[in-house]
Amino acid sequence: MGYGDIMRVETSGASNLTAGADGLTGGVQASEKMAKHDLACMRTYRTIIGNVARRRNVDPALIAAIISRESRGGAAISGNNGWCPRRKGFGLMQVDIDSHEPEGDWDSETHLDQATGILVNIIIEVQGKKRSWSPEKQLKGAIAYFNKGKYVLKDENNVDSITTGHDYSSDVVARAQFYKRNGF
Repeated sequence: MGYGDIMRVETSGASNLTAGADGLTGGVQASEKMAKHDLACMRTYRTIIGNVARRRNVDPALIAAIISRESRGGAAISGNNGWCPRRKGFGLMQVDIDSHEPEGDWDSETHLDQATGILVNIIIEVQGKKRSWSPEKQLKGAIAYFNKGKYVLKDENNVDSITTGHDYSSDVVARAQFYKRNGF
C-alpha cells in the first residue's frame, strides 16, 4: 500500500505486560496468538476493512491489527456500545474522544473510515517531520503516534517508550504481519 510495507517493519511483538493479559509471555509469537484469537471477529469486518483500506490506501492488515489491539476485534467493547471502560475511546479502533468527535456506530464503516483517516493524517505528518526515516520506520512511528501522540517521535530509537504497554507499535506491527499472512 502507499505508506510503507508492513511486512518489512521491524518488530519485537508484544511486551510481557500486554501478552500477560492473555496468559502469554511477550514477543512476536504472543502478538500472533492474540491476533489469531481475534481472527474470527476480524473476518466479520473483512468487507468494511477492505472498503476503507482501498479508499484510504492503507494496508487492510494494519487496520485489522489496530482493531485487534484496541478492542480485541470488538469483543472487548461490544457489551459497552463501543466504549472502552473509561469512556475515553470509542469504536473498533478506539477514536480518542478528547481529540475527535466519533462518527458512526462503533462497528460501522463510517467509524473505521474516520479512525483510518486519523491514522493516514498522522502517517503524512510523520513523513513530513521524519524525512530521513525509511517508509517502514515512518509507518511504525505513526502507529505509535496513533496511540500516544507526537511525543513518541522524540525517542527515535524506541517510539514505543511511552506507548501503552511500551509496545503498541511493535505489537500492532506483529499482529498486522499475522493478518497479512492470513488473508487481509
